[in-house]
Amino acid sequence: MTESMLTSVISVLPVTDHAAATAWYGRWIGRGPDVEPMEGIAEWQLAENAWIQVSADPESAGRTTVVIGVADVDVQRTGCEAAGVPWGEIDDYGVVRTAEGSDPAGNRVVFVQEVAEPSDDETPTA
Repeated sequence: MTESMLTSVISVLPVTDHAAATAWYGRWIGRGPDVEPMEGIAEWQLAENAWIQVSADPESAGRTTVVIGVADVDVQRTGCEAAGVPWGEIDDYGVVRTAEGSDPAGNRVVFVQEVAEPSDDETPTA
């Protein structure tokens, strides 16, 4: 395929307690869902063509990971903590920094900040 026909991404996060999960996601996102297309489904638009969907599905709950790119993982983590949503410590892998949280069903949400690699001028010499 020479030209991509892809236009958007939706990550589905199955949960056991839809109301608790909707409240949890609403706290760290900072608002209620953008759309609730049917009972048991809530959706938030996180970027122009990127959405997450919280879906009542007890049999699949807690088995999903969504990775969300952020501009500043420190600011994002601090904002979650301030909203009463505990988040894990920040891990620094050199090229990315991450922080992980778990929703009420056990799904993993990972914030990832890309870190610019040093240019040749900034590379330490031994």
